[in-house]
Order: sequence, then structure tokens, then C-alpha cells
Amino acid sequence: MTHSTADAHHASASQPPADPRRRLMLVLLCLAQFMLVLDVTVVNVALPDMATDLDLGRQALTWVVTSYTLCFGGLMLLGGRVADVFGAHRTVLAGIAVFTAASLVTGLANGAPMLLGGRITQGIGAALLSPAALSIVTTGFHGAERNKALGVWAAVGGAGSAIGVLLGGALTDGPGWQWVFYINVPVGVLTLAALPGLLPARPPRPARLDLPGALLVTAGTGSLIYGLVEAGDTGWSGAATLLSLLAAVVLYGAFAAAERVGGAPLMDLRMLTRRPVVAGAFLLLIATALLIAFFFLGSVYLQHVRGFSPLRTGLVFLPVAVATAVGAHFGSRLVGRIGSRTTAVGGMLIAAAGTAPLTRLSHDGSVYTGLLPGLAVASLGLGAVFVTATTTALAMVAHEEAGLASGVVNTFHEVGGSIGVAVLSTVAAAGVEHGAIDGFTDAFRLSAVAAVASAGVALFLVPRGRPQTTGGPHVH
Repeated sequence: MTHSTADAHHASASQPPADPRRRLMLVLLCLAQFMLVLDVTVVNVALPDMATDLDLGRQALTWVVTSYTLCFGGLMLLGGRVADVFGAHRTVLAGIAVFTAASLVTGLANGAPMLLGGRITQGIGAALLSPAALSIVTTGFHGAERNKALGVWAAVGGAGSAIGVLLGGALTDGPGWQWVFYINVPVGVLTLAALPGLLPARPPRPARLDLPGALLVTAGTGSLIYGLVEAGDTGWSGAATLLSLLAAVVLYGAFAAAERVGGAPLMDLRMLTRRPVVAGAFLLLIATALLIAFFFLGSVYLQHVRGFSPLRTGLVFLPVAVATAVGAHFGSRLVGRIGSRTTAVGGMLIAAAGTAPLTRLSHDGSVYTGLLPGLAVASLGLGAVFVTATTTALAMVAHEEAGLASGVVNTFHEVGGSIGVAVLSTVAAAGVEHGAIDGFTDAFRLSAVAAVASAGVALFLVPRGRPQTTGGPHVH
């Protein structure tokens, strides 16, 4: 009994008591993170209205989605390093300020250059804010309180995607598409006003910023996406397409070389030799690519081809977002019972099964017996894949490598959305621009093939066994 009492006393002494200020800090940081996640999906429902008001073509619409996730994912590792150099609390406040100002500019956009410039700047702000905020959450809470805080953080990520589609529809149908960006402004101002007195001021750690690495990897991904989008207009053998794809290969090669010789590399490339990390990154890349592209294609199809209002479109997508969360819930249970490999393969096959009916879309068939059930089933499978990817990457590596693994899979998570929208919008070019139904069915056919092929890859790539969580950094 004495021993137990001593242990309890030691545990309580090593963990700070519950502090309402820390809880308020967590609420505000999660609110800021909610804005970032929301802006991945909230714009999809607003795209047709943006296209009409600003005279945007397919390429510009694609970049409205991809430019944000490209900068968010491409610069996230640099954002984490900035937090180390200048302090996480300063980086969080700078990220909120940049994101809030960019949201205002994007809402005021009167054409494609201003709109895309705002989205790019939003992505830069998000890349500063997200890793710094997660670092504060991870280090500011301890023991069971830390696990609860990380659980809240993860829940915000899932809720942001679900609420984004509904909120995007309601705002676009109401005050206008500009408000999908304006809504960030009061939230940003509130958090900027309240957070400075709550954030822990820790001394920065000496480190160097790998600006060349960040520029090379972001430019390489941007060139890759430009080539994929351009293929929809000039074809896969067009000079612009081939030159852009070649430039991407060269830039990625230069990035790898710079990381090997740099004194403060942005990414430890040795992490890509860890099978669990590669498996998790691959699964996240494919799952995010498919899910974000489904929102993009579905929104254009419903509004451009079927004449749905933005609000009605958002309501159609709400069950899809909920299905993703349900899939993640069951996936977290299945991973612990039947292992990562079986769950990943099963999730991808379910995604393929759900996508198959979408290859038979028509101009007049019922959305509620065709598109909606197919997307919901596919999203259910993808939700399970998301959980499998993160647990595989973070729980099957050494505890001391969890932070590095988290940075790698976070990057693939964000960039995956950009690549998915770029590829499938190119395949569906005729549908996006002219409402041709064949464009949409071809894109969904490619999605089904990609899901089946990914299941085959997962069968060999994902390690056997049931992962044990490390309690390390989490993917948002």
C-alpha cells in the first residue's frame, strides 16, 4: 500500500495539475487548426460559383484547391524547423496572422491571380501554424492529459473535413462564396488576441533553416502538379506537360542531393528506408488523393451537370464526410485486432467497390441511389486506410523517430490531395469544362483502378502485425 501511494505521489508530482489556462490554450489552438483543415474542403462546394463570378477555367479551378495543399504540405517541414529556430509560440502567432490576412485577400479577389495568390499565402500560413501548434500541444500536456489533448486535436481534423462541405454550401448559397474565406478572419483575430497570454514562452533551439531544400521540394511538387494539370489541355505528349514533368524529376533529384550534403537537412531521407514509414506515406498519399478528388469532382458534377445548389451539394456530401469518420473509427479498432496489412488492403478494396458504381453516372440518374451511396462506401474504406497509415508509420518505428516519421507522413498527406485533384481533373477535363458525363466516369474508373492497385501494393508493402501506439506526434 505504501509503495502504491508513493507511486501515485510521484506520478502526480511529475505531471502538472489541471490548469484552466492550458485547456483554454488547447481550445484556441484547435480552433486555429480547425480553420486550416476546413479550408481544404470548404472551397470545393464553392468552386462553380467562383468560376462564374471570376471567369475561371478548369486549370484555375484545379489550382484553387491544389495551391493551398501544395504549400501547406510542401512547406510543413520547414514550418516545423522555423518553430525550432524562433520558438513555437512565435511561429504559431505568425502563422495565424499570415493565414488570417491571406483569407481576407482571397475573399476580396477579383480575378484568378489575386485568388490564387491568396490561396498560396494561406498555405504558407498553415505550414507555419500547424506543426508549431502540434508541438505546443505535445509538450504542453503530460500523461493522460496529453493523450486526451491529442485525441481532441485528431477529432478536430476529422470534424473540419465534415463540416467544411456543409459550411461551404451554406455560405455559398447565402452571403456568397467569398464568405468561405471571410469566416476565417474573426476566428483568426480572436485567437491572435487571446493566445499570446496563454502560450508557453520557451527558448528557441539553435538550428539552421534549410531554405534551399524547402524551395526545391515545393518547386518540384508544383512542377509535377502543373504538368499533370496541363496534360488535360495539351495531352500527355505535349511539350509543356513533358517539360514540367521532367523539371519535377530534376528538382526532386536536386532536393535529394541537397538533403544528403546539407548540414541541417529539412528531411532525413533515411526515414524513407523505414518500411513502416514508406507504407504509411504511400497509403496516406493515395487515400488523400482519392478523397479530396472525390469532393472536387462530385461538387462540379452536382452543380454543373445536375443543377444542384451549393447548399444542397453540401448536404449530399455530409454523409460522405461522416462515413469517412465512421471508417476511421472502425479502422482504429481493426488495426489492433487483425493488423495493419489486412485493414489497409480491406479498406482499399472497399474504396474500389464504392467507386465502381460511379463509373456509370448519367445526366438523369438518381443522385441518392447512385453517386451518394458509392461515395459513402468508398469514403468508409478510405477512412479505415487513413488510420492504418498513421498508426503503421508512427507506431512501427522507434519512439525517438516518431517526430521525423510524423513530418514525412504529414507532408505526403497534404501533397496527396494536390496530386489527386490534378490527375483526376485532367482525366475529367471534358466533364469539368463542358459537362460531358464521360469525363467524370473516366475519372472515377481511374480511381477504382488506383484503389485496387493500391490494395495490391499494400499487400506486400505494409508490415504484418498489430502496431502499438507510441504516443508520439500525430497526423492532423
